[in-house]
Amino acid sequence: MVVISPGWIMEVERGPDWLIVSVRSEHDNEWDTPPLAESIWHLVEQNFTYRLVLDLSNVPMLHTSLVGQLVYLQKRLSIHDGCLRICGLSDRNHDILRTCRLDGLMPHYRDRNEAVLGQATNPLALPNKPR
Repeated sequence: MVVISPGWIMEVERGPDWLIVSVRSEHDNEWDTPPLAESIWHLVEQNFTYRLVLDLSNVPMLHTSLVGQLVYLQKRLSIHDGCLRICGLSDRNHDILRTCRLDGLMPHYRDRNEAVLGQATNPLALPNKPR
């Protein structure tokens, strides 16, 4: 299902106990995009699941405002005993998360299947704990 939220186009899939959301900006300049966390939170509540895989393969660069939204979303999910797993990060975006020291807070995986299963290509890189 494709959901259009102000400034974002989100492809939403339901998996077993997971909500999988792929996002991309409607704008050429991502600084113009509105906050993402509230739009995704609304989807999470509508689907009655607090376990989220966020596919960021269509996000060319994680700007600071978007990183802040991810942190906010992760904290909000953890309050409800949920979790956020990120997949599809480019090398550049992975470096941005590592520079912000958030790569340990937000587990990142190569693709959706690895994220749902909690299995990384490099087993030393990520926790291997499916919920």
